[in-house]
Amino acid sequence: MFTGIIEEIGRVSQVTSGKLTVKARKVLGDTGIGDSIAVNGVCLTVADITTDSFMVDIMPETLRHTNLGALRPGGEVNLERALSFGGRLGGHLVQGHIDDTGKVSAIKPEGPAVIMRFTAPREVLRYVVKKGFIAVDGTSLTVVEKDNTSFSVSLVTLTRQLTTLSKKRVGDTVNLEVDIIAKYVEALAQSPRTGVTAEFLQEHGFLVK
Repeated sequence: MFTGIIEEIGRVSQVTSGKLTVKARKVLGDTGIGDSIAVNGVCLTVADITTDSFMVDIMPETLRHTNLGALRPGGEVNLERALSFGGRLGGHLVQGHIDDTGKVSAIKPEGPAVIMRFTAPREVLRYVVKKGFIAVDGTSLTVVEKDNTSFSVSLVTLTRQLTTLSKKRVGDTVNLEVDIIAKYVEALAQSPRTGVTAEFLQEHGFLVK
């Protein structure tokens, strides 16, 4: 589990078939083999580690549903270690399980902030609500506006400084993960009605037809 608060920007040093090596510093502090690191919001398991980098295996399924397949040596990625018990939850609960990808459709300065708009699949937008949470390339953001095909977020100066979002341009692909709470609410709303009902009371002899 993650928070969507990016710890540092890493740099891709090697990309081979099913493997990704990233140079980093801060996230290596207490990381060991088998630990989880979110790379552009994708939860990946550390398979090897050195003094200045870590390596992860990437499954074909992950490549099909994220933007990791487009990474090349020298590219930058957002990094976050898994949340530790007792730590601050500064963003929102992020699983690192990407729902789908979206594309940057507009970038507009607004005072000290920057408004970025992203097109997204309908299956993602159904869980997006105004003022709700969404993770874009692993970054916890608040939705400003939403329409039938896209949503927008506002990037403060610190977010632009500490993540790769400031490098994005119109047409770039980003990883999207919606708020898991929205999925649970939907699942509960669609589940069969439970609890004490007239049918339940009749079945157990408390009511007579």
